Amino acid sequence: MEGLNALIPLGVAVAVTGLATPLVSRLARSLQVVDRPNDRGASVRPGMPLLGGLAVALGFGAGLWVALALLVEDLATAEHLKGLGLGAVLILGLGVVDDRAGLSAWPKFLVQILAASIAISYGFRLGHLTDPISLASWHLPIALVWVVSALWIVGITNALNLTDGLDGLATGVGAIIGATLTMIAWQANQPVGMCIGIALLGSLIGFLPFNFAPARIFLGDTGSLFIGYILALLALEGYRQLSLLTFVVPLLALALPILDTGLSIVRRIRLGAPIFTADRLHMHHRLLASEGTPRRAVLQFYFLTACFCLIAVSFTRLQGWAAALFLAAVGVLTVRLLLNLGALSTEGDEAGPPAEREP
Repeated sequence: MEGLNALIPLGVAVAVTGLATPLVSRLARSLQVVDRPNDRGASVRPGMPLLGGLAVALGFGAGLWVALALLVEDLATAEHLKGLGLGAVLILGLGVVDDRAGLSAWPKFLVQILAASIAISYGFRLGHLTDPISLASWHLPIALVWVVSALWIVGITNALNLTDGLDGLATGVGAIIGATLTMIAWQANQPVGMCIGIALLGSLIGFLPFNFAPARIFLGDTGSLFIGYILALLALEGYRQLSLLTFVVPLLALALPILDTGLSIVRRIRLGAPIFTADRLHMHHRLLASEGTPRRAVLQFYFLTACFCLIAVSFTRLQGWAAALFLAAVGVLTVRLLLNLGALSTEGDEAGPPAEREP
């Protein structure tokens, strides 16, 4: 694949998103789909337009269409992208309704399961597991394939949604992870995976200038759920096409959102609170407390995400006991990082006043 052919869809996605964002902002204001801060969040700017995810989705769609035309010789190999499109429309609809009226956790969860099921039925699935040391691969029973794949898609979708807590945070983190998964797809010569990644990366680059602190528009659930859904499918696209690629690689790339979500669930169980209860103990809240300003906290989160993504790319070159030792070292350093952030503690929920952030 020629580098120029990859830059064209990237540029298209950036341009379409950049042009669409001001229009979406005006639409959100006219429909009163705006942020309403609450005492559990950290936003102090009522009236900030939501629905930024619509601009991201428009840029993604345009970029994907151009990428497929330029980079995929046989479009029959991309038929399964119909599942991505159908599921993405469902996720966008869910986000719009949630941003406009607010939904409880369970209806959102059920719609996400439906969107995941659509993608799985079209081939986005985790059908095997690969030992990162021996590279031996085991195929899963079809029932387990559906369960594990649905858990992955719904889990990553919500992980990015929970990351959406400061101006530009979910957008930048999504772009870094998307670029990493795109690079891995390029290394494995997976044109469809590259197309998905390039389109997502371009749309997020186009949106970030409007969303980075101080933001002029928020992603809203429309955007954060959409980004998480596309990243989950991008990871599965690479994994299903390359049996030798251990699933540790996308796990490492998405490590921070996954860890934040997992720790949130454990924390709420320890406190005897409902799993879906909101709090201000996420990693970005911890970083905000230590860094002092939202912008510095976001940049620090970008840096940590990039570190894990570099580790993921490096791991694609390792095999055998070298891979095992590498993983052990990463595990020790990750625990040290969590301890430094205070992320293993349940204290500090009311540690400070709200800061300007993305909902």
